[in-house]
This record gives sequence, C-alpha cells and structure tokens, in this order.
Amino acid sequence: MWKFMKHYALEIYTVIAMLLITLVAMFMDNLTVIQQFAVWVSFLCILHEWEEGRFPGGFLDLISGYVLQMDIDKETKLGSRLITAVFIFTITLVPFFFGDRIPMFAVAMASFCIFEGIIHVVGIKIFQREKPYTPGLVTAEIELVTGISLIIYLAVNHLGAWYDYTFGPFVFIACFACMQRSLMGMIGLRYKDMFAIMKKRFGR
Repeated sequence: MWKFMKHYALEIYTVIAMLLITLVAMFMDNLTVIQQFAVWVSFLCILHEWEEGRFPGGFLDLISGYVLQMDIDKETKLGSRLITAVFIFTITLVPFFFGDRIPMFAVAMASFCIFEGIIHVVGIKIFQREKPYTPGLVTAEIELVTGISLIIYLAVNHLGAWYDYTFGPFVFIACFACMQRSLMGMIGLRYKDMFAIMKKRFGR
C-alpha cells in the first residue's frame, strides 16, 4: 500500500483535492471571499503540481541535477509528492476554515502563492535556462497574481491587523521549512548539508 501511495502520490493528491473542491461546490453556499480564494488556490495547486512534476516535468530534476548535483531515484521523486500534498492541504484548508477569523492564515496562503511566482522566475536565471521557462512557471505566475490579489483584498477591506501581515509570511515559512526538512530527509540530507551544497554551488 505504501509503495502504491508513493508511486501514485500526485494522482492520489489530485483525486482528493478535486473531491474536496467538488463537495464544497455542491454542499456549501455563500462562501466568503477568502474561502473562494482558498478553493481557487487549491485548484491552481493541482494544475501547478502537474505542470511542475509531469507536464513537461522536471523542476525537481533541475534541483537534484543542477543544485544538489546528485541522482534521486524515481520512487523518491514520486513519493516526495505525498509530503508536498500534505503541505498544500495545510496551507489551503486552514485558511478555508479559519481565514476569516484569523486573517494571518490567509496571508500565509497568499505568501505561498507569491513565493511560487517569484521562485520560478528566479529559477530561469539560476538554472541557466535557454528558454524563459521552468516547469510550473505558467501556473506559478497565476498563483502570484492570486496571492497579490488576496493581499490587496484583505488590505482594502481592512480584514487584517498589522500582526496578520507581519506573521502570516512566517507561518508560511514555518510550514514550508517543515516540508523541505521532510523532503531532504527522504534523500538523506540535513539543512546544514543543504547550506554547504548551496555555498559550494553558488558561492563566489
């Protein structure tokens, strides 16, 4: 069962996420704007995971080959999507249920979207791509626009206090760091190993 889940992690995530979106559409009326954003981001993440990981695929290959300079077996690459799915569910479901009462969570989701858009553009330079594209770029830029739009909506409607905008990004960073730590553990790396690799690879 575990091997099956690792091999079809992306497909399993897609089915569960689409099922949740469908249930929301069928049985929940009068969604708030923040809840609508959360549903939209959930759908975008499905598209992004497929664009980034399968069609045309290769963002993880770029990281493993160009940055880490190590081979990662196919099973590990596929299984990493399980950890990514847990992160995405956390960053979207929590704002869906609590974002209107605690805007900090909505800011965290917006920060995730903005980060995705920026990192994929930066990746074009880092990975020295001949064409201005990294796997996942198109959907990442839609996420970027979505994240900025959500921040603007919250600010214009005075739905968050200063601490929501200050600590919301840190909530995202904390969740992202946990995901990255788990992913590195799958390939036998620690944070200090990653920093050493990055320094060696990009240090001057």
